[in-house]
Amino acid sequence: MRVHLKTLGCRLNEAELESWSRDFQSRGHCITDTLSDADLVVINTCAVTREAVRKSRKLMRGVRRDNPASKLVVSGCFAALDPTQNAQTLGVDLLVGNHEKDRLVDITSRELDLHAMPELATLPGENVLLAGGRQRAFIKVQDGCRYQCTFCVVTLARGEEKSRSAGDIINEINTLHQQGIHEAVLSGVHLGGYGSDCGSDLGELVASILAETDIPRLRLGAVEPWDLPGNFWSLFRNPRFMPHLHLPLQSGSDQVLRRMARRCKSDEFQRLVDRARREVPDFNLSTDIIVGFPGETEEEWRQTLNLVERIGFGHLHIFAYSPRPGTRAASLSNPVPREVIRARSRQLHEIGKRMKREVLRRYIGRRFAVLIEGAPSVKNDLLAGYTPNFLRVFIDNRDATGNLSNCIREVRCREISAGGDALVGELLPEND
Repeated sequence: MRVHLKTLGCRLNEAELESWSRDFQSRGHCITDTLSDADLVVINTCAVTREAVRKSRKLMRGVRRDNPASKLVVSGCFAALDPTQNAQTLGVDLLVGNHEKDRLVDITSRELDLHAMPELATLPGENVLLAGGRQRAFIKVQDGCRYQCTFCVVTLARGEEKSRSAGDIINEINTLHQQGIHEAVLSGVHLGGYGSDCGSDLGELVASILAETDIPRLRLGAVEPWDLPGNFWSLFRNPRFMPHLHLPLQSGSDQVLRRMARRCKSDEFQRLVDRARREVPDFNLSTDIIVGFPGETEEEWRQTLNLVERIGFGHLHIFAYSPRPGTRAASLSNPVPREVIRARSRQLHEIGKRMKREVLRRYIGRRFAVLIEGAPSVKNDLLAGYTPNFLRVFIDNRDATGNLSNCIREVRCREISAGGDALVGELLPEND
């Protein structure tokens, strides 16, 4: 069968989609990027915001409109929160709960009676990620979360924490590296909670991966700031562990953080960042900020802006608060008016753009090993990739020969891009 895969939302959803892709191919099915060609469509939905719910619904309706003959399989957080209604109103043939995601291909094959010719199975060593233009792999290492942030619907949809064994994770990374993948990104709902159910922790997992694989680059997805073990920063002494973290702050006001039931106060976050920058050269930090949490006063908003300015993030993910049914925050009083949320979001976006330029400016003249991810753009003949500390770089390709996609090459950064959100650099000779 021809299978079309779609996902919305987090890196964990992407990791799950990549795993399903490999599983479908191993059973002899063909992955297609074209919806109209598909016999089977699988959607991994998201519900973290109202906008994510809207997009999930739109995606499912689009499948029924553009390819009504296909079978539709849906999983993910949106599907998990109201499965009966979603199946009935959106034309879903099969719903697979979050707790059964690891067996989605098995369940789909059984329930929808899928057939495939064995000779169509993926050949040994063939990699669907590279075939689709991806040079990094998202590796699901755990699921679920034991904490109950008051705004978060994902804990309701994902359930209890469950960690994969380190051996399985290491085997997957080694297999992907043999197939040509140069970078692995560890992903989870509560990544820092890895090992809570098996007597381990995230630091031990990272150390094991670095010791038992040769993959050139290892990154982490989002990690809650209270989850990092004391010896964590020493792991960055290994140059294969990339010096970037995404630590969700959510607010710079301790009063708002308390209403959110967050476990890290603003001064604790500041100390954590200060230590990271002392111990990890070229450390780059990105974060999440929720704008307009219920009851957020002008003073509390000013506290958030002040902390963001003091820390100086490399990138901000900005979310306008939207109440999610079933969460404690949905019942809080004093909602912030939408026009105030929009104004505050614009203000923070401007600060974020300025901070990014300030971070990028520090690296003009520096050289980095860049994983080149993109083919040349027809418009400007530039390749694209990321530095170890996750700064976007456009690379002058005019004097290069051969296909450089999926290569790690030394690049000298010479200026900031016209859009102000990336560096522009030049390839250095391989013997330089």
